[in-house]
Amino acid sequence: MSVARYRRFLKLCEEWPRDESKKGRDLGTFLRQRVTHAFREGENTQLSDPEKCDQIYESLARINTNVYRERFPRTRDTSFTGVTVEECRMILATGNMQQMDEKKGLWKTLTERFSTKQDVTPEKAPENK
Repeated sequence: MSVARYRRFLKLCEEWPRDESKKGRDLGTFLRQRVTHAFREGENTQLSDPEKCDQIYESLARINTNVYRERFPRTRDTSFTGVTVEECRMILATGNMQQMDEKKGLWKTLTERFSTKQDVTPEKAPENK
């Protein structure tokens, strides 16, 4: 049965997209590395917990086929900050993340841009005497 599990994971790895803009942080690459590690002996690998392996596979397969995206459609293509998907991709690209690490000012600028304009602190309620 390990043969079937191994082949299912290989197929999932083939289908899983890679994001070249996130070198070193890409989920598709991470998944491939974990499968290689978990199935060191390929089809001959003996699994210590086959049920757990099946659960992991099913969870990843649901994510890969957008089950939850279709079940819970979004009303907008932006986040709570108003940033679009493409803007998020640009900000989270590895090169931009490295620049933000180098230039803390850029990070501060971005956080200020997407935070609320004015921090509202609740005023103390007047004490009843």
